Parts: sequence; C-alpha cells; structure tokens
Amino acid sequence: PAKPQHLAALTSPKDVGRLLVAIDEFQGTAVVKAALKLSALFFCRPGELRHLKWNNINHDEKHIELVAEKTHQQHIIPICSQALAILKNLHPITGSGEYIFPSARGRSRCMSENAVRVALRTMGYENGTMTPHGFRAMARTLLDEALNFRIEWIEQQLAHTVKDANGRAYNRTKHLAQRTKMMQKWADYLDELKVQASASNVITAKFGIKESF
Repeated sequence: PAKPQHLAALTSPKDVGRLLVAIDEFQGTAVVKAALKLSALFFCRPGELRHLKWNNINHDEKHIELVAEKTHQQHIIPICSQALAILKNLHPITGSGEYIFPSARGRSRCMSENAVRVALRTMGYENGTMTPHGFRAMARTLLDEALNFRIEWIEQQLAHTVKDANGRAYNRTKHLAQRTKMMQKWADYLDELKVQASASNVITAKFGIKESF
C-alpha cells in the first residue's frame, strides 16, 4: 500500500511572514491574489475555497457557511475584518457571478485547482516547500504553538471530525464564539508576521547600501 505523504507547508513564523510579503507583491490576477490571501486567513481545504459562492456568505452573522469536503458536515468559517475587506474589494470583480473565485475561462465554473499552486510556484515556492493544502498545516501549527489556542477549537475550525468527552460528534456551531475570536487573532498575527518580514527586508537593504560604500 502507498504510504500517505504530508503535503509541504511553511510553519516557521519568519517563513510565513516572507510568504505573506510575497503574496502582497504577487503580480497575478486580482482573483488569484485574493484566493492566496484567503487561503491563509480561512485555512479551509483548497477545494472548499475554490467552490465558495457569494451566497455562502451570511452577511448578518459575518461568517461563511459551507459543506466540508471530507466530513460532508455543515461548516462555518468566521470572517475576520481583514477577510471582509478582501471580499469587499473582490465583489465588484466577481460579484455578478455565482462563484467568489470563478475560472479564468468562464464564470460558470470555479477557479482551477492548479491556480493557487501555480501562483505559489511563480513566487518561488515549489511543491516541496509550500502547497495550497499547506495553509492548513501552517495554521494548525502556529495557532497551537505560537498563539496557544485550544486544540479542539483549531480542529473544529479545520472541519475535522471532533468528538467531545461524551462522544458527541461534530457540531458546526460548537465553540463558534471562541473560534470567531481565534480567527480574528490569527489574522492579526499574520499581519504582525508580515510587518516583521517587511522590516527585516528593509534593514537588509540598508546594510547592503552601507557596505557598498
């Protein structure tokens, strides 16, 4: 039998900061750039992201409602303020269609499964370094090890099948208030990593100028 392989992911805060800077500097289409940013913020499965529709958004509750790919259970993604801004900017571009991320070949289909992967390669991240699915492992690791959130909240947000101490199965609304705060904290943390990475790049550039003289 084939051995399961872990998909590559960046889990070092410094590496994640550099990735976020690269995403900000990405020169591709607005749709793919938004997909990259929301891959980091939502950390849902790549297929779930690609198939998101505008009617999946519950504007009153500020969350996305979808069916998880693997568990086929109803799932909720709280929308942080950063994600809300991205969606607002994207709406004039794709909001007249069904899909948030439509295909470049026609709005009747969602974005290609290779769109985010190709974008990562364009930025210099090969399959052995970072994959679209790697945003999930990135969030799973840092939410636990850097931000110290409870594992059951993280697993719930990853739409994994989680049972509580009494053996009760997955519940889409479980820990929703806590998960909403966690998702905002996650987005704020990513912003901090990006600022740190940008500052590091500036300092390196300045040193280079001094040494050249």
